[in-house]
Amino acid sequence: MQPPINALTHAFCNDPVQSQLLRELVPLGESRRYRKGTVLIHESDPGDTLFVVVEGRVKVYCTDDFDKEITFGVIGPGDYFGEMSLDGGPRSANVVTLEPTVCTLLTRTTLLAFIGLHPEFALDLLSKVIRRARMATNSARNLAFVDVYGRLSQCLQNLATPQPDGTQRITERITHQEIASRTGCSREMVSRILKDLENGGYVHIEKRQIILVQPLPARW
Repeated sequence: MQPPINALTHAFCNDPVQSQLLRELVPLGESRRYRKGTVLIHESDPGDTLFVVVEGRVKVYCTDDFDKEITFGVIGPGDYFGEMSLDGGPRSANVVTLEPTVCTLLTRTTLLAFIGLHPEFALDLLSKVIRRARMATNSARNLAFVDVYGRLSQCLQNLATPQPDGTQRITERITHQEIASRTGCSREMVSRILKDLENGGYVHIEKRQIILVQPLPARW
């Protein structure tokens, strides 16, 4: 049985790990629970709502006319999205839940009132926009100048966490299609490169998790 939304938001607001400003902001909004696979934001739609993730994860992505997908990032608890439409412009990407998720929704009016009381949160918003713009610029650069293997290698290393035994493990159970979406290539190419790396002793697949046994080669 799932815990009540109020209990989750209460726990979030009393969790010292979370940002103090977010802990003060969340009670001002409306918290909602979403099933896995729920599209929260559609690209190009108008919007003036900020979403704070209380529990679960969401994916930010875009698709073209042929349903080819590019993933810009995954957002989890203690982070927020939707800030780029607060200028009154359209949404810049789609957002879908990757698992059962609870978000707190805050209107533009509520957010502006909060910033009036806590102007330092405007700096947090600005920093978030700058970081995401930098990530988008880096993604565009990689698509233009870095080959598929280079993008895949960079993606794996960014997702991996160092382990006591000297290896690195991607604890997120990510599929080949999800890696393809993040690197701008086909699922077949991801499967082929990962198989070669596994045969070469560079990676090991264990319980659907990818382990980087040794540093990946510079070229493939």
